[in-house]
Formats: sequence, structure tokens, C-alpha cells
Amino acid sequence: MAVRHRLIKADPASVWEVLADGNRYAEWVVGTGDSRPKQGRWPQVGSSIAYEIRLGPFRVGNETVVRRCQEGSVLELEIHAGFLGTARFFIELREWGEDCLVIVDEHPLVGAGAVLHNVGVEALIQVRHRAMLARLARCCEDGARGRRERAARRSPAAGGTAHA
Repeated sequence: MAVRHRLIKADPASVWEVLADGNRYAEWVVGTGDSRPKQGRWPQVGSSIAYEIRLGPFRVGNETVVRRCQEGSVLELEIHAGFLGTARFFIELREWGEDCLVIVDEHPLVGAGAVLHNVGVEALIQVRHRAMLARLARCCEDGARGRRERAARRSPAAGGTAHA
């Protein structure tokens, strides 16, 4: 079971905003191409997004389905990866002071990925999660930083001017 965590310098609402935008999935999930809604309204249970996985010159169409959603804190996904089978991907957001502790857990469910799952595959998943969480942090921290800067400019206490 590949469990990894990262402290993101943004509040949980800012992190959830990125996770809840199915069009931004490819921005933070390593290896995916453009994502687009496929069914339902992301991230409602049963909704899905479609995207491509790029493996060198090869392109494979994949789909991710929401299996569980607790708005603002938990997103549990089932990844359909063609011949590799399916995997469970769990994301939990925890308030950590002013920041957000993000915990991810992924493991194969069925198919070749489940049959071939071993310590070596776990290590690769850990490397992928490290890169994925770094990308998610960039998406969230850049947005949170921009909101803080705009708020500071509007705040009379910060020397800015208040706008109505």
C-alpha cells in the first residue's frame, strides 16, 4: 500500500478547490494529458473524467471515477487504466495550522497491475506520488499566495485600499 503525505502551504479549502476541478486533474497527476469531464459533475460520487496517459510515443485513454467524496476533506477514486486494470486512489485533506496535510494512498484492485504488484512497483508508486504531491502543492500554493497578496492589497491595515 503506497501511502505518502505532504504539507502544503495553503488552507484545505484551496487544496480542495484544485481537486474538485476535473479540468485541472492533468495539472497535478503525473503522466496524464488533458483531462475533461466524461460523466456527471466532478467530484460527485459516480462522476468521471477522461484523460490520456503518455508513455513515450504511446497514448492510452484512461478514466477516473469518483467512488467516495466528503466535500473538502476526502476524495476516493477508482482509476481505470486499460490493460493494467484498476486502482484505488484515496486523498485526505487535514487542516494543519494554517496549512493542509495531504495524505494519499494508492493500490491496485484488479488486472495486470494487481497481479504484478510487488515491492518494486510500490517504490515506483512512491516516486510518482512524490512528484504528484509536489505538482499539487505548486497548483495550490500559487493560488493561495495570489489570494493572500490580493487580500493584503485590499486591506486598509496592510496599507492597501479597501474596495467595495
